[in-house]
Amino acid sequence: MARDLESAVRGATVSAAHVHRPNVLRERTAKGFASRIAGATFDRFWRRAKYVVADLSTGDRLVVSPRFTGSLLIEPAPFTRSGADYTCIQFPLADGRTLRFRDVRRLGTVELMDPKRFEKFTNAIGPEPLERSFTAELFTDIVRASSRAIKTILMDQRRMAGIGNIYANEALWRAFVRPTRRGSSLTRAQATLLHKEAVAVLRSAVEQRGTSFRDYQDPYGGRGGFLGLAKVYGRDGDPCVRCGTTLRSSHALENRITVWCTACQK
Repeated sequence: MARDLESAVRGATVSAAHVHRPNVLRERTAKGFASRIAGATFDRFWRRAKYVVADLSTGDRLVVSPRFTGSLLIEPAPFTRSGADYTCIQFPLADGRTLRFRDVRRLGTVELMDPKRFEKFTNAIGPEPLERSFTAELFTDIVRASSRAIKTILMDQRRMAGIGNIYANEALWRAFVRPTRRGSSLTRAQATLLHKEAVAVLRSAVEQRGTSFRDYQDPYGGRGGFLGLAKVYGRDGDPCVRCGTTLRSSHALENRITVWCTACQK
């Protein structure tokens, strides 16, 4: 999403903001949100953890959390909203296009942050796995310092940014690590392999333009293709492609589905 928006929408000016579903906002009022962003230019789009961030000419940042079903869609012309299209916010642009935030389940959030608020926000998030500074040594120190389940550690955005449920499942399978293993129990060799596979999974997911399990769309309305490469997620009850053992699933960790191979992952 961030890469597409940076390419297509950077430099565009927001003419207005039409808030149709205020519950996705983290502002006090929809009117206040609209007045703050009207007239601002998108200077840059980028990503922080699981958030799409837009730097605005006003100094504010527009921070969008898509969550499970949210999308930022680029419409080539003014958009006419229907009651059933799940549009939450429309941003008519000065060039005649429309950027809109659509969210089927309305679990995503949209917030305007001033520099002080954004600094506090970003400082509470862990290091980025796709940055060079996220070394195997740093990763190993993070996971071995905790006695929590390794899958829970991977998904803790305060410890490391951007690894969601799907990618945690896949990385653990690739690294032969049982999701319920305590982080402190991993050897340095196991942690190093898991670091390698977690980064590889994320890079692959970006190349596939994300994962469309149900409702996710990219800014042009397309679907992400990573699910076709998944070896465990969404395949509980199927044979493991590596050893043939039936994959098991559970919701015991963080109430999110965990799928693993009882033979391969120790």
